[in-house]
Amino acid sequence: MTGTIRTLVVDDEPLALEGVSRLLAVDPDIEIVGSCSDGIGAVAAIERLDPDLVLLDIQMPGLDGLEVVRRVGPDRMPVVVFVTAFDRHAIAAFEVQAIDYVLKPFEDARFHAAVAHAKAVVRDGAFADRGRRMAAALGDDDAPPQGPARLTKIAVRKPDRTVFVGVDTIDWIEAADYCVKLHAGGHVHVIRESMHRLEAKLDPARFFRTHRSAIVNLDRVRETAAAPNGDSALILADGSTVRLSRVRRLAFESRMTGPRNPL
Repeated sequence: MTGTIRTLVVDDEPLALEGVSRLLAVDPDIEIVGSCSDGIGAVAAIERLDPDLVLLDIQMPGLDGLEVVRRVGPDRMPVVVFVTAFDRHAIAAFEVQAIDYVLKPFEDARFHAAVAHAKAVVRDGAFADRGRRMAAALGDDDAPPQGPARLTKIAVRKPDRTVFVGVDTIDWIEAADYCVKLHAGGHVHVIRESMHRLEAKLDPARFFRTHRSAIVNLDRVRETAAAPNGDSALILADGSTVRLSRVRRLAFESRMTGPRNPL
């Protein structure tokens, strides 16, 4: 990954929110894209802003930090560093694959060490395995199995029939709350499935996760174009445009210029 790391700060204490933001502001690798003071706002901000990193308080009224992770879902949750005054949540935080757990009050050096660790994880781009382990820790029944057979067809249940969609016909796959949308041949089919579980069943030589909410069929990719915030846009054979995040760009380029280049 190149460019700055898009970061969201969440804390219900105004002084803590200001202090964390001040410490992040001196880091040239960090771009603060937003802040909020409650869990409901955090869920909405993560969905809207798609940050790379979240500095997240745990003990908040209404919706705590652990519940924020559950609401967003493991396949969409950015890298997380919990910053909290309560040490009793530490085990639960690491069970949901938090990168670090900074206990208030903290020394600046401790905070910067946690952020440095988080930045390294973001730049590594290894979100898929984190999401699988996070889903398992959350007790998510949709956590992908370890060695699934590769799908050739996907059953789509309709009110009066079942349609079988060949995976070869899929252009791209889109996350939609607790479901996914299969974009195939000009049609959109909705199935009850998690992105991680479905991704684990697809041929990794053909299907590629472009960001947390999209998977593309590499055989359908025709062009790339620049997009805002340092991302790219993939233009597919059917004219669809799918965002490619900065985190995944190098992996995508490697796949497309390797031995299996379909262009």
